[in-house]
Amino acid sequence: MSIRRFRRLPILALIPALLITACSGGSSPPPSGGGGGGGGPIAGPNCSLRARQDWAAAQIREWYLFPETLPASLDPGQFTSVQDYVDALTATARAQGKDRFFTAITSIAEENAFFSQGQTAAFGIRVQYDNAARRAFIADAFEGAPALAAGIDRGAELLAIGTSPDTLQNVSTLFAQGGSAAVSDAFGPSTAGVQRTIRFVAGGVTQTVTITKATFNIQPVSPRFGVRVIQDGPERVGYINLRSFISSADPQLRAAFADLRAQGISRFVIDFRYNGGGLVSIAELMGNLLGGNRLPSEIFAREVFRPEKSSNNVTIPFRVQPQSVSPLRIAFIGTDATASASEFVINGFIPFFPQPAGQNASMALIGENTFGKPVGQIARDRAECDDRLRITAFATQNGAGQGDYYDGLATRVPNSCAATDDLSRPLGDAQEASTARALDFLNGRVCVPIDGVANTADGGGAGRQMLRPARPTLAQQEVPGLY
Repeated sequence: MSIRRFRRLPILALIPALLITACSGGSSPPPSGGGGGGGGPIAGPNCSLRARQDWAAAQIREWYLFPETLPASLDPGQFTSVQDYVDALTATARAQGKDRFFTAITSIAEENAFFSQGQTAAFGIRVQYDNAARRAFIADAFEGAPALAAGIDRGAELLAIGTSPDTLQNVSTLFAQGGSAAVSDAFGPSTAGVQRTIRFVAGGVTQTVTITKATFNIQPVSPRFGVRVIQDGPERVGYINLRSFISSADPQLRAAFADLRAQGISRFVIDFRYNGGGLVSIAELMGNLLGGNRLPSEIFAREVFRPEKSSNNVTIPFRVQPQSVSPLRIAFIGTDATASASEFVINGFIPFFPQPAGQNASMALIGENTFGKPVGQIARDRAECDDRLRITAFATQNGAGQGDYYDGLATRVPNSCAATDDLSRPLGDAQEASTARALDFLNGRVCVPIDGVANTADGGGAGRQMLRPARPTLAQQEVPGLY
């Protein structure tokens, strides 16, 4: 998951691509360079495994936010891929909870396609699992993708998966044999044309369908539930659910906020519960759209590089847009899948809302503790190899200098309300547990705070988690639970 922005770094000739990834992190455009394990063609003498590993190591040593954690030397010859070598270089920072696989090699072509329009190859579902109960559920289904067209939607329980009707294996059996990894593997590679037979139950009816993975564009704001006005007693509340911070969210968010502004809405529920991050530019836009009563002199966020790279530090002021609203009260819904750009936005507003405890509070985190990624990545490109190396290179802070929320935001946001993710109801439904608790907060009703237990690399905490492969694609990093 990531936040990413493209801007120029004065010391480099190439256009940078800085990234912050969340469950991988968040990102902002970094300095360009190259080298890794991308998905595109690899050609030329500079694209041998050793050349790519050496290039990656040089970029990391130059830009890494935690240079003191890097090994003095590490032989790349003992690793069979660029990513394995990168993982070994960053192992100490990962053990310290600072870089949970945020530094990674990807494909330039794959990244550009995803961040511009949400392009990916999948069935188009988000899968949650309960390891103790050995069960898996659908948390969301994407419009225009094969699964939703086959009738698989939020709230369905997956019962069995196979390559054909004759090879179906019960989900409980897969868990027993290999845990969540076996369930993930059963979906097959993230490649268009991969076919699976899936048995599921929804609304008390069991169905078996055979579907094929296809390339589609993720809608960052769902046309089904992404924007709503909820009538809560005498109050009208604006609800916006953002799935990912990608470029195509820009016109959708502007249209959503323009409509809510025209209706005079001043209380908001912003649902980031499965949002793993994305572009810094869209995170900035989200802050600006929610900051109609902010001044140009007020700071939304900062990106802070290590001392010798401080010339690249960025200060991000509020810039009010024609569609901006001025919230009196705001509730952010989050889970341990809420990361990077989502946390960037939430953290950005902490200094600007009165924060007394209880019914007089004006901002809160609802649901669960967030992932915890207060760092961003820069992207170094090596075009001849279709390699983009995303390097954890800067810390993110709000205007008051608050950051370092590696243990999530629950202990940093002064007000919070614990709530479950209620798969029995649609997202944005006023009676869905997290949405209902958000409405309680906005109306001053009593709630129980989130405990703030630190998240782990696997998602942390008891209960359901988003399913994740051992080696997620870029889309799976940014859109947790995607299959």
